[in-house]
Amino acid sequence: MHPRILDINKTALVVIDIQEAFRHAIGDFSVIASRASMAVRGFQILGSPVLITEQYPKGLGRTAEEILFSLPPEPEFEFIEKTAFSSCGAGGFLEKLEAAGAKQVVLCGLETHICVSQTAHDLLANGYEVHLLTDCTGSRFGHDKQAGLAKMQESGVVSSSMEMALFELLRDANQEHFKEIQDLVK
Repeated sequence: MHPRILDINKTALVVIDIQEAFRHAIGDFSVIASRASMAVRGFQILGSPVLITEQYPKGLGRTAEEILFSLPPEPEFEFIEKTAFSSCGAGGFLEKLEAAGAKQVVLCGLETHICVSQTAHDLLANGYEVHLLTDCTGSRFGHDKQAGLAKMQESGVVSSSMEMALFELLRDANQEHFKEIQDLVK
């Protein structure tokens, strides 16, 4: 297998700061939240770890309801609260990735040019291979999203999409969860 193809045995999904305060600030928020929710459900179907960060939830609100509907209730699912822009600056974040056995990290979230970019760069610096679901990221302004995408790609982040990532993890139509994933992305 090519080293840039996702491996189900060493991949985790990280959803960064898709929070209610951004709903009216980012034009395609509902699409981003919906696609991120599909990624969360797909990773859960496949048994892969999912981590979700919230940037200062007291001020920016909780994770978008589209994603909450895909998660077990708290305290069964633990959100990672942060004030640092990079998720790597949140207490316990890197430890949770390490405990999950992740070597490849699939990112999605807000805002592309700030929290997503800084997380991607810090993960690269910590030796992780980073894949970015470009259809599940956003910024308030298109030029900021494009600048964030360009910088991450120049730094070695692998561009991907929600559907591409899920089918890379499946690898084969004979995989036991193929039908569930196929139904999810239809």
